[in-house]
Amino acid sequence: MTAATLSRSALAVLLLAGTAMPASAETLAEALAAAYRDNPTLTGARAGLRATDETVNIQKSSERPTASLSGTYSETPLSRPVNPFAPERSITGSLTASVPIYQGGRVKNGIEGAKRRVEAGQFDLRGTELDVFAAVVAAYMDVIRTQSVVSLSHNNVGVLEVNLKATRDRFEVGDLTRTDVAQSEARLALARSDLQNAEAQLITARERYIELVGHEPVDLQPPPPLPGFPASADDAVDIALANNPDLLAAHKNREASAFDVNVAKGARLPTVSAFSTGSYNGDLGSTPAGNQADTKSVVVGARLTVPLYQGGAPGSRVRQSKAYEQQAMERETAIERNIISQARSLYSSWQASNQVIESTKIAVSSNALSLQGVRAENSVGTRTILEILNAEQESFSSQVQLVTAQRNAYVAGFSLLAVMGKVSATDLGLDGGSLYDPSANYKKVRNNWSDWNDGANPKPQSSRTVDSPAQNATVNSPATKTGTP
Repeated sequence: MTAATLSRSALAVLLLAGTAMPASAETLAEALAAAYRDNPTLTGARAGLRATDETVNIQKSSERPTASLSGTYSETPLSRPVNPFAPERSITGSLTASVPIYQGGRVKNGIEGAKRRVEAGQFDLRGTELDVFAAVVAAYMDVIRTQSVVSLSHNNVGVLEVNLKATRDRFEVGDLTRTDVAQSEARLALARSDLQNAEAQLITARERYIELVGHEPVDLQPPPPLPGFPASADDAVDIALANNPDLLAAHKNREASAFDVNVAKGARLPTVSAFSTGSYNGDLGSTPAGNQADTKSVVVGARLTVPLYQGGAPGSRVRQSKAYEQQAMERETAIERNIISQARSLYSSWQASNQVIESTKIAVSSNALSLQGVRAENSVGTRTILEILNAEQESFSSQVQLVTAQRNAYVAGFSLLAVMGKVSATDLGLDGGSLYDPSANYKKVRNNWSDWNDGANPKPQSSRTVDSPAQNATVNSPATKTGTP
């Protein structure tokens, strides 16, 4: 078993390990599986790939025989005085078949170019999957983070309310000044403002989750750790350049554009085709002078066409195709640059977020101890109310910073694996039905000769969310654990 297979297996096991939850709980693996089945961006990309699949068969149709049947029926009752030998009625029919033999290489190159675009489309679909998965993970972690922040903010408001009441009581007995009361009131007002902002962010996160997954988040569980991280940023870049589907798609599109140049050049070359025409002409016994014998004929031959001058169009199309090929080359380079930048940046963000987590854990613990000490010292008159308020604010801020860093580390880690091409549906081991095979439709239609096979009528596959309830900022229980990679 290869290292890559082991990494995929480990990732699938870790994601699926959290699925044995109560019926009301939802895991990250379940959210990803729901998006894989129901996300309209993903289902639309699959339909787009099926449309691209047809381009190969359309190109192949140019090398296949064609046949056509035509017939004419006519009556000329008023022409008899002028021409007494003309028939009153006549019928003609012809059957023509043509077989292309040589078309200047345009068909062959067109087919090869279409095949490359199908391959590019398959990579594009995989890239869309990765983008959707990364967005789902970000939305999942945003819901967990904002729920935690709302819980912390509620707790902070409660603490400051108790603090304000105690301050007012001590002011009434002359133990504190009006300044102490004003400071407590100001901090409570700011805390309530922070709570309102956190609740608005939670509603936004939940609505974003519904948009991506198709249903509202219900008791989201902490995500499992992510395995298979590279040892360095350079390793991440090397893996991404070898596996990133966007870059692979750009490479296939560049190859397809090279075939387009040859298609354009073929317009200047001769074409050869074979043809056969059978015709019938009869008067249906309507000739006044007597029945004329019906005529039948069959013609078989070959046709050679040698273009001499076409107004400069072939040269223009060749130059145009070469310009598009140059554009495809530059686009591939641009995507490569972007992937290198993303891999390095995400690796740095992932490392930095993990370091922030470790530092902030120390800060949370230290701030909690400091707050206890400041309160105790205030009770004996060695600390002011402002120092208590500052200690409470530092404790609250460090807790918010911790859950934010945990969210950032997980999202950066998953996004890094996505850029490296390591979190496909197969890698994730998604449950809930068979995985979509991007090559199945291509194999089905690539050699279809029928003019009358229209396929199934399209119908929406993803569900609508118009009937989903508007989200609120209710948090049933404190959720401060976001998980770490």
